[in-house]
Amino acid sequence: MKRSLLLPALILISLSPACGQATAPVADVETTAGENTATAEAAPAGPQVGDKIGESDAEKAAQSSSVAAAAAEALKEEQEIQARGVTEIGWEDLMPEGEEERLQKMYAAQMATLYSIQEGSAADTATQIGSFNTVDTYDGKKIRLPGYTVPFSYDAKAEISEFLLVPYFGACIHAPPPPPNQTIFVRTDKPILLKDLPQAVWIEGTLHAEKQESDLADAAYIIDLTRVEKYEY
Repeated sequence: MKRSLLLPALILISLSPACGQATAPVADVETTAGENTATAEAAPAGPQVGDKIGESDAEKAAQSSSVAAAAAEALKEEQEIQARGVTEIGWEDLMPEGEEERLQKMYAAQMATLYSIQEGSAADTATQIGSFNTVDTYDGKKIRLPGYTVPFSYDAKAEISEFLLVPYFGACIHAPPPPPNQTIFVRTDKPILLKDLPQAVWIEGTLHAEKQESDLADAAYIIDLTRVEKYEY
């Protein structure tokens, strides 16, 4: 009987290490799975399969953050402008009521005469169309307005104390001047340096409904400049 019991015992002893070795990898698999889960949870959010461009959670969050920052900056700037006692206006605010309709008739009359003008003749010149009709709402008030500079003379290091401000690029140089009531003669006691000939700027100063003639164009308004800054598109 002793011999018959010894054989099974030896078989069990010989199998024990093998069973221990077989169960060890299970713990490793569970640990690896746990690590993968933690890594997945810690991974930064990004576009997922099926997300359209610009619509992933990560992109939306970035856009929201950018919009919020821009709004905060705009609010801060608006408060600073108000603190300076300045009113921001647009070019349309300088046009009296009904002026656009009158201007359209003037342009139509000019176009009718262009067909009779020979190219290159003395009459083939850029003519300023419009009137000196002004709005007195902002006369003598501090205003803020964007526009393009048109200096009377220019070089890379020139400091200027007088220039024109116009609402569109190339006016008075590559295109006809705008109407007088859409042209502003800017003057300053402290000369400024312009980096470009037609430079997009914000200007601040006291507006006067006053006529000013020049070789480039006539203006129905004058501004005594107090502040100028680059216009950011």
